[in-house]
Amino acid sequence: MAIKLYKPTTPGRRGMTTQDMSAITTKRPLKSLTVIKKKNSGRNNQGRITTRHRGGGTRKFYRLVNFNLAPGTTATVEHIEYDPNRSARIARIKDQDNQHHYIIAANGVQVGQTITSGEEVAIETGNRLPLKNIPVGSVVHAIELQPGRGAQIVRSAGASAQLMAKEGNYAQLKLPSGEVRLVHIECTASLGVVGNVQHQNIKVGKAGRSRHKGIRPTVRGVVMNAADHPHGGGDGGRHRMARAPVTPWGQKTLGFKTRRRKSTTKYIVRSRHAAKRK
Repeated sequence: MAIKLYKPTTPGRRGMTTQDMSAITTKRPLKSLTVIKKKNSGRNNQGRITTRHRGGGTRKFYRLVNFNLAPGTTATVEHIEYDPNRSARIARIKDQDNQHHYIIAANGVQVGQTITSGEEVAIETGNRLPLKNIPVGSVVHAIELQPGRGAQIVRSAGASAQLMAKEGNYAQLKLPSGEVRLVHIECTASLGVVGNVQHQNIKVGKAGRSRHKGIRPTVRGVVMNAADHPHGGGDGGRHRMARAPVTPWGQKTLGFKTRRRKSTTKYIVRSRHAAKRK
């Protein structure tokens, strides 16, 4: 997939690129696999803003993607579709019982191709099988972390993980971040790389395009008043921060660790931070 360029007819168009939609085979999703997506504008179930700078954006329907394709399923790819809720493409498949499903489309999957899920299936792009039956060195995506729970990691555009080794009941996977993690060999994964690999190279180009995505403007703290942000205030014109960087509520930021991303590290063989230092 290539990146589509625009003629520089305006300043916004000059720095803008977009996706190549040539691989998409239909413009309308399957109605039975879509639901209305309510906008929360960054608010939780109590109505409080928990994620700032969210709101507005174009209306969209949520596609019901099947992240846990049942073993024994043999399906044919009917269409490759655009999904406004994720960076990856999705594939509409029809199984042997004439049931339709959406799955994450692997790079190279074509209309008419057969997708199979099970323990003893061919090692081909798009097929889904347990890690114990996947050869070491294979590239996979849409990986389970607990058997039967469905794909949880490596689902975004262009992402892939490599099966490094198998030992006992666990397999070692090298994730896109560089982290090497243990995953149970009974967990399933799909073969290949997630499609739409050029997604990360797209340039937004103008503020209005971010607003269409539901992203509102972000204002720096140093240009606010002292009543609105710890970095604000001060006489005169431009000035630097008078203290170490903090959030609007005074909590340290920019390098200060504020959360525990994982409840345990016993499954981490090699940290993603260690990988970046080398």
